Amino acid sequence: MEFILIIIALALIFDYINGFHDAANSIATIVSTKVLTPFQAVLWAAMFNFVAFLIFKDHAVANTIGKTVNKEFITLPVIFAGLVAAIIWNLLTWWYGIPSSSSHTLIGGFAGAAVANAFMQHGGYMPIKDIIDSAKVLKTLSFILLAPLIGMLISMFYTLVMMNRNTWIKSGILALTSILIWFTFIYFQENKIDENVEKFFKVDKYTKDVSDPTKLADKAKNEEKLSKAKANAEASFVFVKDYESEGASFVSDEIAANIDLKDVTTSRIEDKIKLFFKVEQLKIIAKKDPKQKLASDYATAAVDSLKPIAKMHKDLGYDKMVEAMIAKVPIQPDKMADFDKEVRVDIKNDLSKEIEKADNKIIRYGLIGMLVLIVLSFIYTEKIREPSAQRTGNNFKKLQLLSSAAFSIGHGGNDAQKVMGIIAAALIANGNIVDIKAMPDWVPLACYTAISLGTLSGGWKIVKTMGTKITKVTPLEGVCAETAGATTLFLTEQMGIPVSTTHTITGSIIGVGATKRLSAVRWGVTINLLWAWILTIPISALLAALTFYIIHFFIK
Repeated sequence: MEFILIIIALALIFDYINGFHDAANSIATIVSTKVLTPFQAVLWAAMFNFVAFLIFKDHAVANTIGKTVNKEFITLPVIFAGLVAAIIWNLLTWWYGIPSSSSHTLIGGFAGAAVANAFMQHGGYMPIKDIIDSAKVLKTLSFILLAPLIGMLISMFYTLVMMNRNTWIKSGILALTSILIWFTFIYFQENKIDENVEKFFKVDKYTKDVSDPTKLADKAKNEEKLSKAKANAEASFVFVKDYESEGASFVSDEIAANIDLKDVTTSRIEDKIKLFFKVEQLKIIAKKDPKQKLASDYATAAVDSLKPIAKMHKDLGYDKMVEAMIAKVPIQPDKMADFDKEVRVDIKNDLSKEIEKADNKIIRYGLIGMLVLIVLSFIYTEKIREPSAQRTGNNFKKLQLLSSAAFSIGHGGNDAQKVMGIIAAALIANGNIVDIKAMPDWVPLACYTAISLGTLSGGWKIVKTMGTKITKVTPLEGVCAETAGATTLFLTEQMGIPVSTTHTITGSIIGVGATKRLSAVRWGVTINLLWAWILTIPISALLAALTFYIIHFFIK
């Protein structure tokens, strides 16, 4: 079996383990308040883990994970070692009932193995900042504390509001919160569209090329490409503002009509030609087996000879361009149809898809809709019906179904993307795709399926810690904690930050406990959890480095 298939299988196994390890995050409060039985709870959470597949299209978290390590140090053995370390740490913490972060163990494992690989390549120590993307790692590290803190503050806010005895005051505050959510997510949507448009014009790629010391000979050419890409992206921002009212197709038509897309189309055709001739794969194979260097050199020469023809796509049209390419580089008759299909680019459709990926309407409407339903339930139970403690309690039990569903969607969307990023990095390292944007459709589907099945298996040891040991949770507090956790996960996903769902819901549970009184929180348990959080990344990194050094002697 090819090594890449083993790595993909291992990644999906980790995703499955992540699901049952983190099942407690989604079901702990709903089980502890006896709204659902344990089996009903995992079924409920697993279903909404998979619903996230239909909601999250931008995969910003996957992009962050996949680009944590600089490309030149990402190899299949590095990814393999990182996954092995992550699985070991996840199973250990699950066995001892410690709700550690699956996200951070994956990041730690990936980074640790990459550092070991870089040291081995370099023959000794080299600066860590040259191996990993410091900005992405520091952002992730900062949210070890920020995610639970944000979750805690939001849960305290929701608890104080919902405990207010005046129906109209709390309803009014929740209505204002809905307005704030609307504008916050609109802001994130606009920023994301701008980022996606910049990536579409390859601003990020050309920026790296300009600063790459190995490409100094082409620096002037790359600076020119970067300048033009930035200008095209900035000119597109004017039309992007119409997305909310007019839609992606309208915006892409306007950009195509007013901005020259010839260069970006040429670049995409070149990328497709590289994939067809398996240039990157052959380079990797040639490094391991010098006998394959001739095939690698032929593929590279073939692509280089076709680049001038690709630049003429606008003048020739696709049919004549393909004919000219086949005439230039002989292609086997049974492969001609595949070549014809693979090199065609529908640039407006591609641009429209990139813009649509940033859409967060479902998240926006979902959060606001949940708050509106909470307001309506208050009005019904406290104003239309005769208010009573039993009716209020039953009302929150019903609302907890909504809040736990929202958190499960956030959990699925956040955690499945992390494994998607690892699989994408493996496919890039193996030469199957050129970048994470070209990730095949089966990757998200497989990842969301794996994490859903894992959640369905349940992680009962951690449920006890999350549901009862931190603080005793009532249905009202369960709604507040899960709504706060879901809001935090949706916000961080929009920012592309891979946060821990474990940290987030723990902070939210602490928040509802602290709102009652500080002594309601078992701070000794909380401090133990904090130590587990702090140690997760360094221990995973050391495990991965050790694993990499061991397998290096068996896998070249």
